Amino acid sequence: MMKNIKIPDSIISEEHIQMIFRRKDMLIALILLFSLMSISLIAPWIVPSDPNEANLTNKNLGPSSEHLLGTDYLGRDMLSRIMIGAHTSLLISFGVVLISLVSGVFLGCMAGYYEGYVDEVISRLIDIFLAFPGIIFVLTVMSMLGTGVMNIIIALSIVQWAGYARLMRGQVISVKKNEYVLSAKMIGVGDLRVLLRHIVPNSIAPILVLATIDIGHVILSISALSFLGIGLPADIPEWGAMLSAGKAYMRTAPFQTIFPGMAITTFVVIFSILGDGMRDILDPQDKGGDMY
Repeated sequence: MMKNIKIPDSIISEEHIQMIFRRKDMLIALILLFSLMSISLIAPWIVPSDPNEANLTNKNLGPSSEHLLGTDYLGRDMLSRIMIGAHTSLLISFGVVLISLVSGVFLGCMAGYYEGYVDEVISRLIDIFLAFPGIIFVLTVMSMLGTGVMNIIIALSIVQWAGYARLMRGQVISVKKNEYVLSAKMIGVGDLRVLLRHIVPNSIAPILVLATIDIGHVILSISALSFLGIGLPADIPEWGAMLSAGKAYMRTAPFQTIFPGMAITTFVVIFSILGDGMRDILDPQDKGGDMY
């Protein structure tokens, strides 16, 4: 007699949603994120003034009713530039994480499911990308492609994908040994259906956690590159570039670095809280575990 084989439920269940609402830190982070993302998405249409419009007669003005967060060294409105900076940073960070996640999950699935020569090649490729400091790859790609939104997405994606691939490979190797996967293969279910129906849905939890935390890391990376002057073009407002420009006025106009720094910190903390919360909810036996 064949025994019943239980197939796991979907990764996000009603119980998980209830657990999110019971955690005040995650609930507050979600509310803040939703509010800030809503503002950033419509920022190009609601900014108080043109973020690139210079007015030297108003340079380095402190916060006032006319300029709520003051003006920079060229007289540009800081609030407008920070709002557009949020739009830019979120667009790039979500783009980088999406590309890295999709490519990493695909290659991780191939390596973990087929093993053998395929696993050997992909694993060595992963090791190469993880062995060297990511900044070297980013600087190399940026020097070849130049500055720009798409170029920085490509450069950071080249660095990020390997972490997803390694994590997914380990998950697939573990999940494919389960009885429901072996049974599906025994009755002739094709590899693609086994992967999409059984393996990926039951391997994706730590990938989602990593992706959530990575959004904050990518925002930091974008800001760091712009701070060094190798990120985005000068006509695109970005928090790291604002920090770099404002450091020369730390004594006379400290708000030029304080407000962009607060924006970066806020988003990084929000995504860190959400990532840690998701890890505890989706994999309660691995609290504080190392996903990298």
